[in-house]
Amino acid sequence: MADIIPSPDAPAKEFFIQGITSDGRQFRPSDWAERLCGVMSCFRPEGAGGRNAHLQYSPYVRPVLLNGVRSVVVNEELRQIEPLAYHFVVNFAKDNDLQILQGCLLPDADAPKST
Repeated sequence: MADIIPSPDAPAKEFFIQGITSDGRQFRPSDWAERLCGVMSCFRPEGAGGRNAHLQYSPYVRPVLLNGVRSVVVNEELRQIEPLAYHFVVNFAKDNDLQILQGCLLPDADAPKST
């Protein structure tokens, strides 16, 4: 069976780890998302990042603020490039009883399109 190559316009398969535990408490420390993404910053597409890659988050694991809640967006492609890193992120969420939501971030409709 041939591999299915996703369209570049198709939304990425992602999930969100929210900084809220299953019982509704805010997860601490307050910079947990940035710390987790910092640890994962070395996982990136081949050739991506350039000279300052060490100063950037990975495109596969990025911190975001969703409705005032610190969260991390995890792209499912991480599983393909480094399964252990993917399982580390998933297990971090499970071990800390954090809520995981399926979804994807879509580009802002008002944002200028890059060419």
